[in-house]
Amino acid sequence: MTLKRFGVSLENDLLEKLDEFVERKMFPNRSQAIRHLIHKNTVEEQWENDELVAGAIVLIYDHNLRELHEKVNALQHEYNCLTIAGQHIHLDSNHTLEVITVKGKSSKLTKLANKLTAIKGVKHGELVKTGID
Repeated sequence: MTLKRFGVSLENDLLEKLDEFVERKMFPNRSQAIRHLIHKNTVEEQWENDELVAGAIVLIYDHNLRELHEKVNALQHEYNCLTIAGQHIHLDSNHTLEVITVKGKSSKLTKLANKLTAIKGVKHGELVKTGID
């Protein structure tokens, strides 16, 4: 990858915010932070435009509720064209962390994530969004 250098002019307060961001997120320099922000914005636009994207649906639930796990599995099978992989992790004697890797149109991934999160007994659910490019 070829790098191009360019100058950026920022107001003092904005530059201070950038430097605080660099420090808080532990970027090695401002350039890396700017790359991250551009990529983050690009991913957000891909999701807003219903493009082909990827992500992970993260769920926490009580694995003692048998039918809950069956409902999570049934939805993954119903949306098998979006589901790439799943990982089922027992955190302790009651809690399961389920991570489902997904790829597809953003509207379909959001719909699947909403359905999974809405299952009775799911304590927490989150769709982690990323792009493919």
